[in-house]
Order: sequence, then structure tokens, then C-alpha cells
Amino acid sequence: LNRFKTKKEQEQIINKLKLHQIDVICGTHRLISEDVEFADLGLLVLDEEQRFGVEAKEKIKDLKHNVDVLTLSATPIPRTLSMSLMNIRDISIINTPPVNRLPIKTYVTEFNLNIIADAINYELNRDGQVLIVYNDIEKIYAIKQTIMEAVNNPNAVFDVTHGRMSEQMLEKAIEKLYNGETNVLISTTLIENGVDLARANTLIVIDSDKLGLSQMYQLRGRVGRSNEQAFAYFTYPKNKVLTEEATNRLQALAENTELGSGFKIAMRDLQIRGAGELLGKVQHGHMVKIGYEMYTKLLNDTINRLQGKIVETERDVKIDIALSSIIPHSFVQEESERLQIIAKITEIQTSTDAKKLLNEFILQYGKLPKEIYQLCNIAVIRYLAQKQKVKNITLNNKLMQVVFYDDVDLQTLIKKVQKFSQFKFLNSVYPTITLDSTKMSVVGAQNLVLELLSLN
Repeated sequence: LNRFKTKKEQEQIINKLKLHQIDVICGTHRLISEDVEFADLGLLVLDEEQRFGVEAKEKIKDLKHNVDVLTLSATPIPRTLSMSLMNIRDISIINTPPVNRLPIKTYVTEFNLNIIADAINYELNRDGQVLIVYNDIEKIYAIKQTIMEAVNNPNAVFDVTHGRMSEQMLEKAIEKLYNGETNVLISTTLIENGVDLARANTLIVIDSDKLGLSQMYQLRGRVGRSNEQAFAYFTYPKNKVLTEEATNRLQALAENTELGSGFKIAMRDLQIRGAGELLGKVQHGHMVKIGYEMYTKLLNDTINRLQGKIVETERDVKIDIALSSIIPHSFVQEESERLQIIAKITEIQTSTDAKKLLNEFILQYGKLPKEIYQLCNIAVIRYLAQKQKVKNITLNNKLMQVVFYDDVDLQTLIKKVQKFSQFKFLNSVYPTITLDSTKMSVVGAQNLVLELLSLN
């Protein structure tokens, strides 16, 4: 069921659906129109999930409450990916590419007619087809003329497609492309999905800085669908100063060229755009501003409150310890796996928890870098510090101190501190204990603070 069916054909299909005379229906967004009714909908499969908005998906689910949903996408939207990472939705990854597929050579460059003309002529000389994406309908015919003149090849047959064309004209243009009558197609992002041409092995995207990361990845997937070497050129206007987000998107695309890198692209998109409103209609948000750890913590606390569970109010503890705690890329390269490691570490409360998790990591990864051990130390210190009403901990070569909130039980704190000759009280607005940084290493100071905070 799609817009290419006649009105009469659509009415017949819709009637059969209602009467349960059809068991399996395939279609576009047309399937979620008001006039479509299902007799007994049980399974929904969403292909190219990123093309469906949240409202569209919620509308489908409203048709029947007990619907199993399977979504398919090379680049999941941030919201869906975040839900999967948090085990709200299951996720499966297919990493194996089709046989004999080659990674697409990707270039990010300023718009240059000479480069574009050379790329087109190279493709035409090996009897291939070229896809050019230009998302400005008002100027698309002008850019076609400009490129035609630059290419200056009698064998080049140009055509244009865009969303304002009638169904008949659009269908005819696509047919000509599939039949090989057209070898250079200039189109809007209309061709982002559904185009599968073995001969199309060069993609040129003009003004790529205006497109989303997942969108560019999907467009790149339109070429390289055979055993021929494919090329993708993502251009941006000459002398234009790109925004930080646009730069990050193009850099991520250039870095992730191997086959099956859609999941990595989606992870980068999650970092750039944020996870969005899990229970709302916005599919991306500002998780990057508060960090994944804080985002998941806030979400879990909110869910527990809604379930009537008691959620302890935790005051912020600022920890600044001059020891490396960033997981090296040489240890784990996959962003999703790094996030899962961090998520597990943030659940640590005691030294026993830390040892148990470290043993689990050793079984899984073998020898661990010192940064993993340090992250576990920080997790234990943070948990204990919150219980002991610590405001901040600073440990470096110049300053070593632990500052407590002013409502800490001073008598209990003094008794604990007296067990350590290395600690000294400092007269300040907040109760503060210090260590002599000239006589102690940062590692030694951290061990002492951990020992102090572990006392009951």
C-alpha cells in the first residue's frame, strides 16, 4: 500500500485489511492513515526505522495495544539506541557484510566543480552510474545545468528527481534510472532509502553540512552495492565556516568507512545530539550536556519514584584526583562497549563490588589498563563520600584535602581522623582535613582517604 496505487486499488486493499482477508501487508506511511483499520494486528516490522517519527510509531502502536515491534535500521535514532543501551529494548547487531563488498572510499571536501566533474567522468568511463544529492528544489535544475557543462561528456545522461514531482513523473524517472537510460541522477534526499543499483558506485552530496549524520550514512549506503569499488564525496560550500556540530558529523563520517559501521555512526550521533525524551515526542536531546552516567541515574531515580520506591537524595560530591581515569581506545574501541563498561562501574558501592566487577572484566578482556582500576576506585570513593557527607575531594601534587558539608557529625569525624597521623584539621567555612602533598603521592593519599571513608 503506497501512493503509487490508484485510489480504487487502495480502497480494495484497505477493505480486505479490515475484513482480515490479508495476513501480511507491506507499505509506506500510507498504512497509518486515518482510513486504515486492522482486523487483528499482532506484529509490526519497521524497516528504515529512522525514517519514522515518534508520532507515526506511536500512532501505529495505538491501533492495538499488544503489538510486538521489530525495528530495523543501519543507523538507529538516538532515542531508540539509548533505550537499547539501557535494556528497555532488546538490540541485535548484524556485523557481517554481503560477500565481496568493499568499503566505500569517503572524501569530505569543499565544493569544487573540477573534482565533481572528474569523479563523474571516472564513473561513466567504467560504465557506472552517479547519484548526486542536492536538497534545494528551487535551484536543483540550475545545479544540474552547471554540472552538465563542467562534465562535458556526450555519454552523460542527466535526470532530476524531487518530492514535488507527480507520482507518474517520479516513477518514470526512477524506471529510467533502473533501466540504465539515466547514468547521472541529481536528486533531493528522496533517494536516501530504497535505491538499490549495482551500477551506482559514485555518490556526490552537495551542502552535506546541512544534513544529519545518520542521513549522510544512509545516503552513502546507496552506492557500493556490488563488488565494484565505490566512492562518496561529501562537499560543503567553499570558504564556509562550519559549526562545531557540522564538523563533528563530517569527521565521524570520514572516520567510519568500514562495512557495518552504522552502529558506530549511531553512537556518535547519540553523543552529538543526545538521547532525547524517553517518554516524550522528541527523538534527540541534550544528554551530552549532563553526561550519560547522570542521564541514566536521573532516569532511574524518576522511574523508582513513579513506582513508589524510596529514592535517597544524594548531594553532589566533586572528586578531582590527578590520576588518569579515561578508558584508552586501545583497550576498547567500540563506543557502545565503553559506555556499558562505565555504566557497570557506576553501580559499584563497595570494595567488594569493585573486586567482583574487576574479576568479571578480567575474564572478559584479559589484562586491564590502570584506568579501569582507577575508575573503580573513584566509584567506591564517590559512594562512600556521599554517605559520609563529603562535599569535595581534591588530590594532586599541590593540594590534598577533603571538605565536608557543614552538617557532618564533627565528633564522629574527629574520632575517625585521630586514627590517622597524616590527616590535619583546617579551620575553614566547611570542616576540612588535609594531607601534606610534599610527603605523599596521589596514589597513597587516595588509599588513605578510601580507608578513612570506609570507617563506620
